Amino acid sequence: MPKTTGPRFVAETLRGYGVSHVFFVPQMLLETLTSMEGMGIRRVMTHGEKAAAYMADGYARASGKPGVCMAQHVGASNLAAGLKDAYLACSPVIAFTGGPTALARHRHAYQELEGFTQFDRTTKFNAHCDHISRLPDLLRQAFREATTGCPRPVHLEIAGHHAEAIMTEAELELKVEERFKQVPAYRPAAEADHVAEALRLLDAASRPVIVAGGGVTWSGAQAEVVALAEKLQVPVATALNAKGAILDTHPLAVGVVGTYSRSCANRTVGTADLVFYIGSQTGGQVTARWQVPRQGTPVIQLNIEPNEVGRNYPASIGLVGDARTVLRQMLEAAGKSSVSAERASWLAQVRGYVEEWRESIAEQRNSEAVPMRPERLCREISRTLPANAVLVCDTGHSGIWSGAMVEFTRPGQRLIRCAGSLGWGFPGAMGVKCARPDTPVVCFSGDGGFYYHLGELETAARYGINVVVIVNNNSALNQEIPHFDRAYGGDPDERGREMWGFSEVNFARVAESLGCVGMRVEKPAGIPAALEKALAARKPVVIDVVTDHRAFAPKTWTGSAAAGH
Repeated sequence: MPKTTGPRFVAETLRGYGVSHVFFVPQMLLETLTSMEGMGIRRVMTHGEKAAAYMADGYARASGKPGVCMAQHVGASNLAAGLKDAYLACSPVIAFTGGPTALARHRHAYQELEGFTQFDRTTKFNAHCDHISRLPDLLRQAFREATTGCPRPVHLEIAGHHAEAIMTEAELELKVEERFKQVPAYRPAAEADHVAEALRLLDAASRPVIVAGGGVTWSGAQAEVVALAEKLQVPVATALNAKGAILDTHPLAVGVVGTYSRSCANRTVGTADLVFYIGSQTGGQVTARWQVPRQGTPVIQLNIEPNEVGRNYPASIGLVGDARTVLRQMLEAAGKSSVSAERASWLAQVRGYVEEWRESIAEQRNSEAVPMRPERLCREISRTLPANAVLVCDTGHSGIWSGAMVEFTRPGQRLIRCAGSLGWGFPGAMGVKCARPDTPVVCFSGDGGFYYHLGELETAARYGINVVVIVNNNSALNQEIPHFDRAYGGDPDERGREMWGFSEVNFARVAESLGCVGMRVEKPAGIPAALEKALAARKPVVIDVVTDHRAFAPKTWTGSAAAGH
């Protein structure tokens, strides 16, 4: 075997696995970065380690390939914090950091604090690489862990603040395992008798519903979900991570279910007598903290991880396997379906829920009020967003407005959402755009979330990462306002403003100062033209939309099943 340096070997491994971008804060693996010259790997230097992790996460979610981020030893804590969202979203991110060397421990080395265990809770695999000879097997294992089963982040700590332990030469064999370049690495099938039983239960149910989770997106099983729903005539709700799996105009679509949801979706799932979860962990958000459906509702659960089946709702039948593979099994095994009178009544009831929800939001969606209602902003996004576009949203109200109020009506549209870390949206969208440079990428964020990584506007301009950022600018963390109102006994004079309010800032001017295009919209009529201009621009764009700080998202529907009968 020819000799090579450790940093060069890392670069060649990343190229071999098809990595096209690396997000980093210097100084870490500098010779790896310089070795990437001519390899087709773009090196994106960010203004902070958390932003680097968020960009790698967005890249991974958009491409299905592991995203890669790096930071030196002292920045590792920020990188570990940045991986929290990727872990919660089941996203394959590979993080490289430096770490203490054996000779420097306990001697007050510069910037030295032991930080390895910080990654235990935000990664699936956390490993030391203390010698150059371990690079081949640990790099292969990193890609293997990131992409198999439920995808999640991994971390390799290489000894030395900047990975000096591998800055030597050695005979290293490069083996690229093709299977682990992308999620899913394996597509296991379910047991045939389990498939037959699941179909029997769906056929026997009077009021069944499908809930498509994030595993549908990772598996690329959107078409199979729709096909099965049509064949069996079962309504479909989605988790935020699967929004776009079925178009909102489809007669079987009921919208996003859970905490950030549409009431019609929650009413459907809450009234169902059988819920079929596909690629969902049945966590607190998609179930409105395990209230929708109520405990005791019969459940079928399809998941690639056996230990997730029955975790939160005892499963009448569990299907262990890849979502696309198992749904194809079900489609092949299902006989010709006929819609019974009971099923027809259920479908009519569900359509009634959807129509009632649309009527309940019509006034806000069509509002001409100034400052604007966010529902009106979402209406214009729905009308303007092109086919195959990706909408990226932050958490909190941004997630609620995007998930509940934006309508996906064109093929290929999808949502990529923050899994819980406010501020993720903008750098996450930059990662999405790096993975899909020819795709329209629109980020929906509040001003509170946008402030977190405002400096990355300069990064976007420097590298030509042409995202469109819509800032729902209400000069507040307005989701917190009702909580402070209650704490003050419902006092309406906004005494708590110092704890939730910001100064009035024109983000369009901020964007222009950092090399991006800036637009400010203060009236609803100005939104369509601004969006069309932004989507046609060949630069990063910030659209600052001034909205009402007392426009709150509707409360989550958690009524009992009996209320729907």
